[in-house]
Amino acid sequence: MPTVEFRGAEIECEEGQILRDVLLDAGETPHNGLSSRLNCHGMATCGTCAVEVDGAVGDRTAAEERRLSFPPHDPDDGLRLACQTTVRGDVSVTKHGGFWG
Repeated sequence: MPTVEFRGAEIECEEGQILRDVLLDAGETPHNGLSSRLNCHGMATCGTCAVEVDGAVGDRTAAEERRLSFPPHDPDDGLRLACQTTVRGDVSVTKHGGFWG
């Protein structure tokens, strides 16, 4: 069973779960400030759940590629959308500051 490390918490989940769901189910959030209420609820259109991920995750989806290809994001910055990222093994997740993270 994979473990997601996020803000000092270690969260166990099933392999293949969506990272956003794992965090929300554990009482955590991949959003900062108002973006926790003003977001697309997992549709990969807003980009506010962008996080840095180190570990075993699935490939980027087409929707994720599209959203990360325009500002304020950059497709080469290495961030992932938590709403599109599938957990495949142990991962460490970092949420950066600001509305977009």
